[in-house]
Amino acid sequence: MSKVAGVKGMSDLLPGGDVEAFQYLETRAREVLRRTGYGEVRTPVLEETALFVRGVGEGTDIVGKEMYTFEDKGGRSLSLRPEATASLVRAYIEHSISNQEPLTRWFCFGPMFRYERMKTGRYRQFYQLDVEAFGVKGPAQDAEVIEVALEILRAVDLKGVKLELNSIGDKECRPAYQQQLVSYFTGFKDQLCAECQARLERNPLRILDCKNEKCREIARGAPKLLDHLCQPCREHFAEVQRLLALVGVDFTINPWIVRGLDYYVRTAFELIADDPVLGTASAVGGGGRYDGLVQSLGGPDVPGVGFALGADRLKLLMQGRAFAQAPDLFVASVDDKSFDAAFALASKLRKDGLWVETDTRGGSLKSQMKRADKSGARFALVVGEREVAEQAGELKPLRGGEPRRVPFAELPVILRPSP
Repeated sequence: MSKVAGVKGMSDLLPGGDVEAFQYLETRAREVLRRTGYGEVRTPVLEETALFVRGVGEGTDIVGKEMYTFEDKGGRSLSLRPEATASLVRAYIEHSISNQEPLTRWFCFGPMFRYERMKTGRYRQFYQLDVEAFGVKGPAQDAEVIEVALEILRAVDLKGVKLELNSIGDKECRPAYQQQLVSYFTGFKDQLCAECQARLERNPLRILDCKNEKCREIARGAPKLLDHLCQPCREHFAEVQRLLALVGVDFTINPWIVRGLDYYVRTAFELIADDPVLGTASAVGGGGRYDGLVQSLGGPDVPGVGFALGADRLKLLMQGRAFAQAPDLFVASVDDKSFDAAFALASKLRKDGLWVETDTRGGSLKSQMKRADKSGARFALVVGEREVAEQAGELKPLRGGEPRRVPFAELPVILRPSP
């Protein structure tokens, strides 16, 4: 019988590095978010397809090409979530959160799904940390959200990630600008890639974000949205910059940032890591403001702003670090007669809060000690007839040092890791 393989682009995360890196990122992020007042939400990975068509945008690549969509047994069209913001907004509306509190700060961590061309750090099942704030229209919330993103990167000791900032206007000033883009790019239509030729009809702003080198060259001569912002958008963007400078956040203005989702208005930003390990996928996160999204999905007129960090790409930047922790103790038995005592001792020490490993297969003492070395445990303890009688044994350091005789009752105090 042939083997059943995993789905292409959906990788297993195994202990020994991958899982521990994700756990480290989650733990550090939670510490930052707790200090800033963000609460965790866990939404389903499946939503009605209409949520993403209306929320993300029917003309986006995500909805048009990349979603995993199917009909369930009840005849409903469902999709695996390609991003988290729309799901969080749906939950915010469904549970009437705006009636309970004027300002809501949420985050979630989990898998997202997009059927797209894979490359370094980009997979069909990928993991994101998503952070959202609902209820504040002013630029202070933009600045706070951006600082939170950077603080998470600092918490996991990632240096060299740069903040790029832009404003993409709103419904007042963007339509006129889009007409200018259409006029400009129409003159180069035959030179644009096939995707950008389609974008010219449905979403000309996305041409500015194309990775095709010829399209990028043409886009460099296009009108800049920053030169066409209405006064309220201009003032909002200026205040975001002032507040970021106030708290010591460095940034670069990048007029070509537009983000790939239809719901963004005004502030848009990306976090860029110049590291060869990422290949051409240099963005490790990004976000912006989406003031009309809640209302467009049937909720009240509540503004929002947020970001997502790509956990898979951050893991690549952290590769080489030792995330896997070592057991405190490996308990071995001399023979079958002492197996029960070793088994019971390991159980008791685990209840005392220690990480204790043993080999339930038993076997020769020599083979057990080989397994102890392989486990990476800090210490090993051999239990035999004498040790059972005296309730004490030789505690052997496995990474250098002299063994010493230790009563079993003192092991929890001796082995407990320092805080």
